[in-house]
Amino acid sequence: MRSGARLGIDVGRARIGVARCDPSAILAVPVETVPRSPDGEDADVRRVLELAEEHEAVELVVGNPLSLSGGSTASTADAVGFAERLAATGAAVRLVDERMSTVSAQQALRSAGKSSRKQRPIIDQAAAVIILQHAIDAERASGTAPGRTISVEEGP
Repeated sequence: MRSGARLGIDVGRARIGVARCDPSAILAVPVETVPRSPDGEDADVRRVLELAEEHEAVELVVGNPLSLSGGSTASTADAVGFAERLAATGAAVRLVDERMSTVSAQQALRSAGKSSRKQRPIIDQAAAVIILQHAIDAERASGTAPGRTISVEEGP
C-alpha cells in the first residue's frame, strides 16, 4: 500500500464532492462541496488544488461515472475532462470506477435519517468518501493502485 493522503473527488454537473484520507490511507472522510465553475473558468480546479495542498495529498482520485454495463455516459466525459484539467496542472490524478457511488451515498444518508432535502448539501461529499474508500480498500487488497493514471501527455 502506497503511503500518503489522497483526495477523493465526485464530479457532478453543479457540484464537486471532495473527501480525504489520512496519510496511512485507512479511512476516508468528507471535506467540502465545491461549486462547479462556468465553462472557461477554473475556480473549481483551483479550489480542489488548494484542498490538496492543505491536506498534503499525494494523489487525486477522481470517480469515473460509467454505466452499469461499463460504457460511457454523459457524465463520463465531464468527469474525465475535469480529471484532465487537474492533471494539466501537474497534479497526480487517478481515474477510478465509481459506479453506484451516489446511489450508495443516498442510501447511507437515508438510513442515517437524512431526508432528500437535507441530503443535497452533503450528497456529493458522501459519494466522494465512497469513491475514495473503495479505491484505498481495493489497493490494500490487491497491492496495486486502482484505476488508471491520467497524464498530461496521454490524456484518458
